[in-house]
Amino acid sequence: MNSISKRIADELGVREQQVNATVGLLDGGATVPFIARYRKEVTGSLDDSQLRLLEERLRYLRELEDRRATILKSIDEQGKLSDELRASIEAADAKNRLEDLYLPFKPKRRTKAQIAREAGLEPLANALFDDPRQEPETLAAGYLNDDGGFPDTKAALEGARYILMERFAEDAELLGRLRDFIWQQAQLKVSVIEGKENEGAKFRDYFDHVEPLRKVPSHRALAILRGRNEGILSYTLAVGDSEENRRQPHPAEPRIAAHWQIRDQGRAADKWLSEVVRWTWRVKLSTQIETDLMSQVREAAETEAINVFAANLKDLLLLAPAGPRPTLGLDPGLRTGVKVAIIDGTGQVTGHGAIFPHAPQNKWDTSIEQLAKWSREYSIELVAIGNGTASRETEKLVADVIKRYPELNLARIVVSESGASIYSASEFASRELPDLDVTIRGAVSIARRLQDPLAEMVKIEPKSIGVGQYQHDVSQVQLARS
Repeated sequence: MNSISKRIADELGVREQQVNATVGLLDGGATVPFIARYRKEVTGSLDDSQLRLLEERLRYLRELEDRRATILKSIDEQGKLSDELRASIEAADAKNRLEDLYLPFKPKRRTKAQIAREAGLEPLANALFDDPRQEPETLAAGYLNDDGGFPDTKAALEGARYILMERFAEDAELLGRLRDFIWQQAQLKVSVIEGKENEGAKFRDYFDHVEPLRKVPSHRALAILRGRNEGILSYTLAVGDSEENRRQPHPAEPRIAAHWQIRDQGRAADKWLSEVVRWTWRVKLSTQIETDLMSQVREAAETEAINVFAANLKDLLLLAPAGPRPTLGLDPGLRTGVKVAIIDGTGQVTGHGAIFPHAPQNKWDTSIEQLAKWSREYSIELVAIGNGTASRETEKLVADVIKRYPELNLARIVVSESGASIYSASEFASRELPDLDVTIRGAVSIARRLQDPLAEMVKIEPKSIGVGQYQHDVSQVQLARS
């Protein structure tokens, strides 16, 4: 725990005692808003941003420590935990690094490499790797095993190849270097799946799209990932021209060879070892690293999207309230009309109805007279207009009311109606406004969120308010937490 506290303190640039005090409060069930507001003297006046970051890092680092302990126990139980390996695992500071170190020891289904080892082919693989001067076909003839499924030299060499491939692909240092190399060099190439052009028209910007992987902005990454999930787009990571010409070695292959000190010097087994390297990349590592890096892109994009959502939501919730003033709430619509709710200064519903100023009924003048009548009768001061369909037309209608009847002293304000429809059909709204139709409840919410945005918006689940992009594609747990 002390190491976690010290690390967080270093990252945040605060004292370790402040971190320890905050961790104690969080573990005791206190929330970040509560600590920020009422426990400044305990935390040394850490602000809400620092506290949120502290809570996130605490969660991540504790998960990291739990995973570290599980991995150490698993390898120890296998009897393979050397001092060097323990030191590497103890020093790992990220989940990716931990999993790379654990990969060779991770319990897995019987692989082709394991079957080959059981058939006694590991000495063949080691011999060809250690001394490439030996002739592979000749050497393999001494390791045939009919019962194990390796009756000839071709099968034996294939088994030896799978053993080396697994060994090469499970080297933590190599994995880390390749991941960094591909991240820096790869182009994300996106294309439309043949025959999906019409169905996926909304993704047309990505039908033939290429850009550096590390520079893909969050909104574009989430759009591409959604397109792939919907079966419209496909993507690949390309480095150099190896993707266009499959006969050319991928730029990762020389790095694998260099890491394992494999060089083509014309020796008997050099060509065979080069094929092992080629297969290691094509079969074992390319898909794994692409998956890892796209997960990294997705996580970064989700984090950015969630941060934008949280910032937008905060701005929306903290809009200045208009105060306890009688208000008309207008939920605009065309064919179904404009729903009207009349709210007094305390937020209570004192009347409601509907007007039909727009097509197809076009009762413009009648609607103006009706709004003026309600305004006089209920001493209305404010008119809140939802910003959905027909919002501009409805705002023009209210402008005509104000122009025709200036003595009413009305003020019109367009407000966000995000989440109003969700609220209107919610159990909360049913209890709060049981006698009103669902459509009128939306107009009530629009009026109230002008009077007091925070008091009204907290009735709606944050993800239903719609102030971010791709909010249904990101981690719902992290979104809710944010």
